Amino acid sequence: MKMDHSLKEEAKMLQKELTVYSRCYHVLDDPVITDSEYDRLLKRLVEIESQYPELSVADSPTKRVGAPPLDAFESAAHSIPMLSLDNAFEDDDVHRFHARNIKNLGVNKILYTAEPKLDGVAVELTYENGILIRATTRGDGIRGEVITENVRTIGSIPLRLNTSQSPVPALIEIRGEIIITTRDFERLNKRRLGKGEAEFANPRNAAAGSLRQLDSRVTATRPLTIFVYGVGMVRGMAFETQARMLAALKEFGFPVNKHIQSGISIKEVLIFYKKLAEIRPDLEYEIDGMVIKVDRMDMQQALGEKIKSPRWAIAYKFPATQETTTILDIIIQVGRTGTLTPVALLEPTNVGGVVVSRATLHNADEIKRKDIRVGDRAIIMRAGDVIPKVVKVIKSRRKGDELPFEMPERCPVCSSQVRRLEDEAAIKCINVACRAQLTERIKHFVSKKGFDMDGLGKKIVDQLVNEGLITSFADLFTLDQDRLAALDRQAEKSVSNLIKAIEGSRLISFPRFLFALGIDHTGENAARLLSRRFDTLENLMAADKEVIENIHGMGEKTAASVVRFFANQENQRIIRQILEAGVSIQNDLFSQDTVSNHVFSGKTLVLTGTLETLKRAEAKKRLQALGAKVTSSVSAKTNFLVAGRDAGSKLTKAQNLGVTVLDETQLNQMLQE
Repeated sequence: MKMDHSLKEEAKMLQKELTVYSRCYHVLDDPVITDSEYDRLLKRLVEIESQYPELSVADSPTKRVGAPPLDAFESAAHSIPMLSLDNAFEDDDVHRFHARNIKNLGVNKILYTAEPKLDGVAVELTYENGILIRATTRGDGIRGEVITENVRTIGSIPLRLNTSQSPVPALIEIRGEIIITTRDFERLNKRRLGKGEAEFANPRNAAAGSLRQLDSRVTATRPLTIFVYGVGMVRGMAFETQARMLAALKEFGFPVNKHIQSGISIKEVLIFYKKLAEIRPDLEYEIDGMVIKVDRMDMQQALGEKIKSPRWAIAYKFPATQETTTILDIIIQVGRTGTLTPVALLEPTNVGGVVVSRATLHNADEIKRKDIRVGDRAIIMRAGDVIPKVVKVIKSRRKGDELPFEMPERCPVCSSQVRRLEDEAAIKCINVACRAQLTERIKHFVSKKGFDMDGLGKKIVDQLVNEGLITSFADLFTLDQDRLAALDRQAEKSVSNLIKAIEGSRLISFPRFLFALGIDHTGENAARLLSRRFDTLENLMAADKEVIENIHGMGEKTAASVVRFFANQENQRIIRQILEAGVSIQNDLFSQDTVSNHVFSGKTLVLTGTLETLKRAEAKKRLQALGAKVTSSVSAKTNFLVAGRDAGSKLTKAQNLGVTVLDETQLNQMLQE
């Protein structure tokens, strides 16, 4: 078959680009494309080289793993190559993997071990007679960088194997993933920013940069830890299964991931994949998929390896949370407090199943620090429901026509002067009559956590402001059927529902009323604290800064904002109009005596699983009203874990930490006490 010349050029380009990308990722710890983009390019190169083997040159990225070690480090050969894994992206890929194994082994049944695919740095630890003698990175899979002194600084790695359970082998090469937890990663970046140093892009890069320090004293200051998952050369010991090998490694004193499941069918593997995807946001570390391994060692040996990867294992990747795209423009959005927020308009790209076309740039300092320009190629990230953000721009891919961005001197909506407040990064429009501020304030006022006027969405609020039908919060309560019906595309039923929603919102709790006002630095928690301290709105409006500041949990900025807000005569006038329109404020929280004496007061709780009689949102609200702190993750500081139906990993962790576990019945009883 005659070769298409364009395919030959495409293969050469992919081989060249992937080699550069691999070096940036593995050697320089500075990725210029996302993992998912690299995987797509590599998959395309594999397709071309499979069709035309003559294009597969000796140094093609399809034939190697990682990149050679840096010259600055001594290198050492791996006794058994540290191979990478083939990737699966959907269930069918896993079924084909299983079918190949069944066919090649000539058996009817295969059991597997499935484990979280940690996003860290692969290392090999060599022990002779139980003593750590060498540690190496994976490198190019054949040789790795010697990082023994750096690894010795990691507390979770034993310098001598534990021999209390069984004798140690004469030689064992233990393989694992060195990581930094997400919480430690945030603390590390915060410290770096405080010192004027650049942030790490993600925990994986932070771990890689920390491990590859020439001065091990620097490594010792970094919060590194390890999970082990396999072995290389072993002398004096044998393992029948992957599960037994992991148990032995745990006995030797190594951390083994508690979420690993062994001896399971391929059907159970796929069920576990979905479960792992569900608990992923709650894990203390980043994972990007699941590794599936044939459990029996004799079967692994029989299946063998390809040039790049073992036939007995595969990585089932999660949808990407990072992607590479182009910044088409940078615009300014004006928020309800007048803050000017720069937003990147992006070339639309799919990130984790969601098409993303915008990302927040936070403020002018963020743009300057990351040197973000219009036209840049950039890595963007979306985790869960968090607003997408620009992680970094790829300066090596600049062409020279990228445009630096400057914050405007005037508000893009009302053309008023803007100014930067003292000790704040925010630049604000100081015109209180700015239409953009009014629109955003109204949206906040009617939101679910405020007056909860169902049906008053973004489009209708925009219409009401643009038509001049509302100029303040109080105007919402004067809207009638005729004025709403005059708006474009408003059906009679929709108008009727809006009127009902407005009427139904006239009775509101004190904390929700305070939240709805949109006072600077005053969120849900601050509103609860204020409503608990002051019985009435009148008492709060008369309070001075010192009294508010002395409320436990209240900050100086919030106290100053509250006093400043209620001292403003225009704000006082609008509040009077709201109350005259028939709004009634009810402080339905528990009394101060009840709060201070309740068993949950001052305690930290975590809710997990499905609650039947009391929804989690309502349970959280009642607990917070009793002075409790409700968090999303279990730690040594957690006092109670409330476990509903199908409680998962949080329950296990709570039990391991000795945290008091309550079922739903116990929770309800204690709430009534």
